[in-house]
Amino acid sequence: MRFLSILLVALGVQSASAADGYPDALAELLVELSDRAERPFDADQGARLWVRETIPDRTCMSCHSEALDKRGRHIKTGKVIEPMARTVNPERLTDVKKMKKWLLRNCKWTFDRECTATEQGDVLVWLAKF
Repeated sequence: MRFLSILLVALGVQSASAADGYPDALAELLVELSDRAERPFDADQGARLWVRETIPDRTCMSCHSEALDKRGRHIKTGKVIEPMARTVNPERLTDVKKMKKWLLRNCKWTFDRECTATEQGDVLVWLAKF
């Protein structure tokens, strides 16, 4: 894990202590995404992406809720979505396969396109703060 921490810091993740706090799966995915990213990941950019509306009435918050520590509800299906914050839902950001699946599916739904590696990394480092 120490090697991943050093690598994440070199890639632009804000600090060693932040990198040390990432679940192994998240650290692994961030390293993978960084190979295709245009720049270092930026949590502030991730926060802006989370609230950006590109299709009328669709943002990440539309389904996941404004408060990451609260349950959301899919605006079309009504399906309950468990909180995104790891502080209340420790399973978040711990499975590479699930993260890839939901990033692909949710970007297509919300933005009508796949998110870039940079956008994915930005959102992930922002979500990891909660």
